[in-house]
Parts: sequence; C-alpha cells; structure tokens
Amino acid sequence: MAENRKLKVFLCHSKDDKPTVRRLYHRLVADGFDAWLDEEKLMPGQDWDLEIRKAVRQSEVVVVCLSNDSVTKAGYVQKEIRFALDVADEQPDGAIFIIPDKIEECEAPLRLSKWQWVNLLEEKGYEKMKASLILRASRAGSFVASVTS
Repeated sequence: MAENRKLKVFLCHSKDDKPTVRRLYHRLVADGFDAWLDEEKLMPGQDWDLEIRKAVRQSEVVVVCLSNDSVTKAGYVQKEIRFALDVADEQPDGAIFIIPDKIEECEAPLRLSKWQWVNLLEEKGYEKMKASLILRASRAGSFVASVTS
C-alpha cells in the first residue's frame, strides 16, 4: 500500500515575486500539497542555502515561477534554478519534476525550454498545473488531500 504523504512541491522564485508566489503557496496548501516556501519553512538560525538545497532534493516537483525579475536579473534565483536542473537530471525519463510557471508575461529561459510551461495568467492555468501535480503524485505514491477547486 502506498505511503500516505502529500506531494512535496518546491516553489523557486525571485524575491521580488514574493506576493504572487505567496498566494500560489497558500492555494497549493489549501489543495492538499506540501508546498515549500522559504518564508514559511525556514526557521531562524538555519543555514538557508543548505535548507533550500535539501528542500529541492527532497521535493517531488519544483515549480519555477517565471517573471521578468526571475529571468533577467542576476541573483540567488539563478543559482536555485541551476540546482533544480541538476536534480532534474537525476530523475527517471518522463518524470514530471520541473514545471516552468509563468506568473507574468515574460520570455521563458532557454535552459527550461524542454519542459512544457504553464501560464498562471490564463483562465485555466492553475488547473493545468494542478493536473500535472496530481499526475506526479499518482506516480510518486503521494496523495493530494483535495482534488477539487
């Protein structure tokens, strides 16, 4: 019998996108996913770089939130994306691990172009992403507490 645990979803984002990503985090949690957002999961005194790397490695899906800030500016988000891509290389062929997620109109980076992206600005964008997460959960032996919304 499959272990009863929620699908672990890491939210990779630029710090400037925090308000939008925070809303996405709360929506995912309400829909039964174990979402990881730095401001919710990091504890004072923790080595944040180490904890982020552990969270990416332990996640079953990494949602890369794409915006003009995240794709054009230098910063930690670029390092985070590179690390997620390294972990993606360790996944079995065909596994849903990286989901590029446009949270505003922007050009998707070339290094993420092999994965089908979702546009959260579209009417059914969140539902499409959620369907991918549910599919990943079924293949990973995880469950989703709520499959409606």
